[in-house]
Amino acid sequence: MIYLWIALALIAGLAIGYLIPLVLTKRQAVSTRITAQQLLADAKKEAETRKKEALVEAKDEVHRLRSETDRELRERRTEIQRLEKRVTQKEETLDRRLDNLEKRERNITNKEQELTRQKERSDQLVLDTRKELERVSTLTVDEAKQILLKNVEEEYQHDIAKRMKDMEDLVREEADDRARDIIVAAIQRTAVDHATETTVSVVPIPSDDLKGRIIGREGRNIRAFETITGVDLVIDDTPEAVTLSAFDPVRREIARIALEKLIVDGRIHPDRIEEMVEKAQKEVEDTIKKEGEQAVLEVSVRGLHPDLVRMLGRLFYRTSYGQNVLKHYLEVAYLASLIAAELKVDATTARRAGLLHDIGKAVSHEVQGPHAVVGADLLRKYNENAEVVHAVAAHHDDVEQKSIYPVLIQLADSISASRPGARRESLETYIKRLQTLESVADSFPGVEKAYAIQAGREIRIVVKPDQIDDVGAVKLAHDISKRVEQEMVYPGQIKVTVIREIRATDYAK
Repeated sequence: MIYLWIALALIAGLAIGYLIPLVLTKRQAVSTRITAQQLLADAKKEAETRKKEALVEAKDEVHRLRSETDRELRERRTEIQRLEKRVTQKEETLDRRLDNLEKRERNITNKEQELTRQKERSDQLVLDTRKELERVSTLTVDEAKQILLKNVEEEYQHDIAKRMKDMEDLVREEADDRARDIIVAAIQRTAVDHATETTVSVVPIPSDDLKGRIIGREGRNIRAFETITGVDLVIDDTPEAVTLSAFDPVRREIARIALEKLIVDGRIHPDRIEEMVEKAQKEVEDTIKKEGEQAVLEVSVRGLHPDLVRMLGRLFYRTSYGQNVLKHYLEVAYLASLIAAELKVDATTARRAGLLHDIGKAVSHEVQGPHAVVGADLLRKYNENAEVVHAVAAHHDDVEQKSIYPVLIQLADSISASRPGARRESLETYIKRLQTLESVADSFPGVEKAYAIQAGREIRIVVKPDQIDDVGAVKLAHDISKRVEQEMVYPGQIKVTVIREIRATDYAK
């Protein structure tokens, strides 16, 4: 039995030893299969995640490329619009030049016809003179001189009579002296401390290195600046400076302030440019409002519509021949009120009309017609006083003057514009006027040299004494003055002085 039990135990041990590895192998296979399935599931999840990330990245790249394409298209469209605007401006300039050329051709044709008529008259005059010389050839020298002096005297008497007639029409009941006193008093009481002003268009920069940052990569900064402000930004070889060019002074002032802020800030890119331009616009609008209110306050004009006050403020940035337009309005208001007070008429109405006399210039680029008529229509829109409206409309004789106020405004306007230093004349026009004046004098025979002096208000002519005698000098001065009146346009009057000099030189030995 013992051996039997031992045999059974051995058999059982062998069976258990066989079964245990088999069970362990099956468990390991099941665990391995479960692990493989888990890894496969994880791999699928990771693949799906990467697929989604790739799709998101692809969409982002497509959006970025589309944004860049849209930006480039906008920039190109802006550039094309700017080029089209320049082409349009050039076409308008060419059209104006063509019109000017046509006008000049017509003027030249008219002058040629006039010269032809003058030549015919000159030929006839030569014939008449020849006949007269033939008639007087039998006379003595004294008799010929007497006839010549008589002719000169008759011609001068005619001119004197004509001028006396003109003076009699103007001078009645000592009105000339009274008017002169009033005007002089008004001018003396409105002495101003400014002469000419100009709108700043040159912006200084710390260094020339900043020009590249202003231009930006591929010119994007300068294009953005010009598009937003509507002002041309000129960057050339001028050291440490850039130039702003625009016809609208308000836009140019906005651009100047914005550019100065950008230079101080140092961050120059399209978004920053737009932000600075908005700030500059607000600053300029505040200045316009303040200047308009200050102008109204200075001349004590009450009840003016806010839109008219704002229009006056905009004229603070506008100049006419170098004269600040808003300060010109204030001068006219002062002068008109002073003259009105001397004449015992309503100074308040004159002052109000003087302040608003050229308000049409603020909108003349938007409305067709003379600025005086445009200004009167504008004032009617804002229910201004009828006397003020009529004074504005008639101060340039565009409508019939029916009261004294248009005359007062016309007079005050002329005084303000013509006082010394108020307006500047271009150097080219000034030199051309002097050259024309000298050439008119040089065209007469016997003239040795002509000198235009005192800014063209006087011309002195030196004649050859062997060709022009004393009587001929008097006649030459008269003839030159007549020719200047016919051929030139000038302010005031021009004094013509003929100098005839004989020098006798000898030496004591």
